[in-house]
Order: sequence, then C-alpha cells, then structure tokens
Amino acid sequence: MNHDSIANILLTTMLPGNFVLAMFLGMCPFLGVSQKLETAIPMGLATAFVIMVASISAYFMNMLLLHFHLEFLSVITFITVIACTVQLVEMFVKKYFPLLFRQLGIYLPLITTNCAVLGVALFQTARQYDFLQSVAYSFGGGMGFTLALILMAGLRERLQLANVPTLVQGAAISLIVGGLLSLSFMGFSGIGGGE
Repeated sequence: MNHDSIANILLTTMLPGNFVLAMFLGMCPFLGVSQKLETAIPMGLATAFVIMVASISAYFMNMLLLHFHLEFLSVITFITVIACTVQLVEMFVKKYFPLLFRQLGIYLPLITTNCAVLGVALFQTARQYDFLQSVAYSFGGGMGFTLALILMAGLRERLQLANVPTLVQGAAISLIVGGLLSLSFMGFSGIGGGE
C-alpha cells in the first residue's frame, strides 16, 4: 500500500511526472494531433476519458487477478479494456461529432495503442495505489496529457505565423519545440516531492 496523498499524486502526475513531457509516453498523438487547438483539446479529453476508465477498470481487475493468482494476465486484460473503451469513444464521436471524427482521423482509434494509457494502468498497479489514489493518478495523467497537447498546439499555431528558417520547417521545428517544452516541465521537478 502506497501512502502518498491524493493531492501529491495529482500534482506530480500532471507536472513533473507528465506522461508525455517527462516520461515520453504517447508521443504519436502529441506530435500528430497537436497542430491545431480545435483538434488537440478533444483528443486530449478523449484520451483522458480512456485513461480514467482503463485505470479504474485496471484497479478492480488487478484485485481479481491477484485473488486468483493470475497476475501474468494483467497486460492483456488491460489492453482489452482499453480497446473496448476506445471503441465506445470512437462510436460516440462518430455519431455526435462527425466533423471532429474526420479531423482526428486515424489518431482516435490509435488511442488503443497509446502507451500512456497502458502506462497509467500498469504504473498504478505497480505502485499499489488504493482506489482513490488510482483515480487521482489517472485523472492527473489524463489532464497532464491534455495539458501537453494544448500547450504544443498553441505553440505550433504561433509557429505558423513566425518566420521559421527553411532548414527547420515542418517536423524538425515540432521536435525542437517539443524538446523545449519538455525541458520547461523539468523545472517542476521537486514539486510535491517529485518522482
């Protein structure tokens, strides 16, 4: 049992332990969907929702697997829950927000393979968080992921108005900005005890 406070878990997961900017998990949607704020925000929220559902489900499934000594099935079980949740989110977005569904393109179903989603489920069970700690960890992870997407999208929108040298246009400037954003998040280390 881990004795970290809820506020500490929430704060450290969003800032110094950010899955994208500190652990470099979920880089595909971070670089692919962060070109415009209008797609970054819904993608971040969809991913945060999947993280929450997967994390809560992982907590209860882990208890069940531990009871029956089937811990070796945890990864495949978590992946199955993540895939089902993503399918539900995809059907909802396709039905009620068809324009957004087309804008997100392949990145919406790729939430299934987003390693940040699986990482939250695996890390929380490895740290032996109780239920409330797991919810705080998943909420912080989802909001941290959304924050990273929004920050990157805002910076990339500003870069479209800037006079960027030809040598670093396109993917190169995106990687440079992502690296600088990651470095700036290193300044949060030590907040809440750090990780």
